[in-house]
Amino acid sequence: MDVVVVESPAKAKTINKYLGSGFKVLASFGHVRDLPAKDGSVRPDEDFAMSWSVDTASSKRLNEIATAMKSADSLILATDPDREGEAISWHVLEVLNKRKALKDKPVKRVVFNAITKKAVTEAMAQPRDIDTPLVDAYLARRALDYLVGFTLSPVLWRKLPGARSAGRVQSVALRLVCDREGEIERFTPEEYWQIAAHLKTRSGEPFVARLNGFDGKRITKMDVRDGEQAGRIKSMLESASFQVDSVEAKPQKRNPAPPFTTSTLQQAASAKLGFAPARTMQVAQRLYEGIDVGGETVGLITYMRTDGVQMATEAINAARDAIDKEFGADYVPEKPRFYSTKAKNAQEAHEAIRPTDFTRSPSKVRGALDSDQVKLYELIWKRGIASQMASAQIERTTVEIAATDGSASATLRATGSVIKFDGFIAAYTEHRDDMKTDSDDDDDANRLPAMQNGEEPTREKIEATQHFTEPPPRFSEASLIKRMEELGIGRPSTYSATLTTLRDREYVRLDGKKLIPEAKGRLVTAFLEGFFERYVEYDFTASLEEKLDDISAGKLAWKDVLRDFWKEFSAHVDETKELRITNVLDALNEQLEPLVFPTREDGSDPRICPKCGTGNLSLKLGRYGSFVGCSNYPECGYTRQLGEDGPKGKEAELADGPKVLGKDPYTEEDITLRSGRFGPYVQRGEGKGAKRSSLPKGWKVEDIDHEKALALLSLPRDVGPHPESGKMISAGLGRYGPFILHDGMYANIESIEDVFSIGLNRAVAVLAEKAAKGPGRGRGAAAAALKELGEHPEAGGPVTVRDGRYGPYVNHGKINATLPKNTEPMSITLEDAVRLIAERAAKTGKKVGAAKAKKAAAKKPAAKKTTAKKKAPAKKKAATQDG
Repeated sequence: MDVVVVESPAKAKTINKYLGSGFKVLASFGHVRDLPAKDGSVRPDEDFAMSWSVDTASSKRLNEIATAMKSADSLILATDPDREGEAISWHVLEVLNKRKALKDKPVKRVVFNAITKKAVTEAMAQPRDIDTPLVDAYLARRALDYLVGFTLSPVLWRKLPGARSAGRVQSVALRLVCDREGEIERFTPEEYWQIAAHLKTRSGEPFVARLNGFDGKRITKMDVRDGEQAGRIKSMLESASFQVDSVEAKPQKRNPAPPFTTSTLQQAASAKLGFAPARTMQVAQRLYEGIDVGGETVGLITYMRTDGVQMATEAINAARDAIDKEFGADYVPEKPRFYSTKAKNAQEAHEAIRPTDFTRSPSKVRGALDSDQVKLYELIWKRGIASQMASAQIERTTVEIAATDGSASATLRATGSVIKFDGFIAAYTEHRDDMKTDSDDDDDANRLPAMQNGEEPTREKIEATQHFTEPPPRFSEASLIKRMEELGIGRPSTYSATLTTLRDREYVRLDGKKLIPEAKGRLVTAFLEGFFERYVEYDFTASLEEKLDDISAGKLAWKDVLRDFWKEFSAHVDETKELRITNVLDALNEQLEPLVFPTREDGSDPRICPKCGTGNLSLKLGRYGSFVGCSNYPECGYTRQLGEDGPKGKEAELADGPKVLGKDPYTEEDITLRSGRFGPYVQRGEGKGAKRSSLPKGWKVEDIDHEKALALLSLPRDVGPHPESGKMISAGLGRYGPFILHDGMYANIESIEDVFSIGLNRAVAVLAEKAAKGPGRGRGAAAAALKELGEHPEAGGPVTVRDGRYGPYVNHGKINATLPKNTEPMSITLEDAVRLIAERAAKTGKKVGAAKAKKAAAKKPAAKKTTAKKKAPAKKKAATQDG
């Protein structure tokens, strides 16, 4: 018997079926070792020695592999065909050797790009050794990420409270987002006018021609700069006569795009399906690892982490055969198409993402897939098949028209196109952002009516429309990945994780599909640009990636690369330790001027305090992050959150101090409206014990009067005693919005107005509805299960998906693991849940299945009492850093 090690249990199950009873296939569940999140895991002073740790779940799996090896003839390492996969195989081998579990038994490394019986059996016939240079490249990358993260992050903590981490790739990706925001802020719109003539042919068919010349001068898009000039041209055209000067029809060819890479798949899935990159990779992983189709588990696509654009020869031939059957012989080009990537630093280590079998069309597998899997598989199948199809044949027509009015003259142009033969378009049309069109003119999509030279079209109307240039668009997740790939930053396996980290750190937020940098993210970027500029330069980061590629090719020694990097980097970090906070703030004030000192509507100096009129505003650092404050503190308490404009309208009045609304009728204390760091609020009295209430969502400062302020300060309000328990029901406004409370149970209500108006009968009904939904989410109460995933494969007991107070999570026993952001809860598989639970258990120190074990132990007869030594207190875990 041979033991085969792969990453996932789904893959293990499929491959075991292919190989038969002579093999035992076990899953490592990804990486089995990692660098502990603490100082000293990488030690430059010891020639970059690295300490690895094995968590509880991984230790159990390694034990299973070691036990299986006792009766095995050999070990076959069959992890993924990339740098991470090679590293996992190396880690497994290292651990087994240290445990002396192999005892000179042969070890083989095999790789396959698809999980099909043919691919797996062919790989088994071509074993090799562990690729040492590829492992060295992994070690260098992991050490670099660790050293940057664990060296820069403490600097951030000391100099910028509230900043959470920095990372080698993460910080450069963040800089891209922040630089784009800076471009948008600095952008000055420019006015321009476009002039179009709506005309008709002599047969009465309408078309549109656009101005491209006037009085003998060529007119481009931006040449008509004001309404006066546009008006003169419009007036001339309104009295001009028109004549067709020329009609030219040119045949053009449009070629298909290559099959998907990781980056282009994520871009297309975002544009066409609305999938976030993380979701795309999650669905692609399932398609790669295997789906039960007609009683056979088979991988539907090739490996999905790749920057290669070529397909294997047999796949190209299969695609051509499928095109002939699906579309006809006319759609099969004379020669196969071969592609090469233009991405910087592309490794092209393996094939593009394609179907494993082109005869397995989307319609044939639809019944075996869920909706997201169908959509993504169809996208991959169509793009793969289109890449080998004939070119589209397009006829582009250009009509030149002369306009004359006495001595004045102008020229206009009308363009249009028609598809003569659709070719690859019959299968797949790229998203507009990715299409290589022959012209940016929107009229190209229109078909022009037939016209002849000398024909005199009639005028319907002349339009002069005002336009303004627009700033560059914000990045979406997909376009940011595209830009990172173009610059050579990161690799296919890192894109999605990098974006997730930026969101988790609250450095960026998603607004629709657009990435917007948070003030915290811009502050971190400005700090790094100011004091660590070299390490967030795009070229520097790309050059490091090139060196990692050279290591994997055996051209560079990995420790030489680390030595060169660390010598300069550590010296630079040491210099920043002498930085005073005032130096940092002065530099950031200048770099982030539009953010810190936004232009005021009244034209006053944005650096002067609007409250006291004499103090200078500046960035300040507080325990929870940065804000803008006055230099006259504590005499002047003006503050503003970073990234917010100064107060406007009624709020601006509050900058000068509290506004008295009246007196409390019972205490005679002043009721005031004030502006604080977190927005406007009302207050009764003075001092630390004064009662305060923030304005509810939707309430405007200008609408707050004495009556409304009293109502807010009176909360919570008693609604009445519950008719069954006799205990009081109250209504109030809390962190999560308006609520009613009875005997420890909270129930949300729709609006703040309901807090003041809800009666006893309605309150009792709302509480009854809440009780009918099951246990609440208060302390100790478990959320109801959204989905039952099945029994835990190792520890037993149900694994479920639940929706908690802070979002969806998976549960097993007493272990709850939060789902990654942008993950659809109902799409989580048992395998995904088991992995998340294992990771959570490793972080918290809990044991998977511990609750079950305790129950079993409780049933056993009590053992005799023994005197046990008191345990030493456990050491606190080091805070996790991002590399």
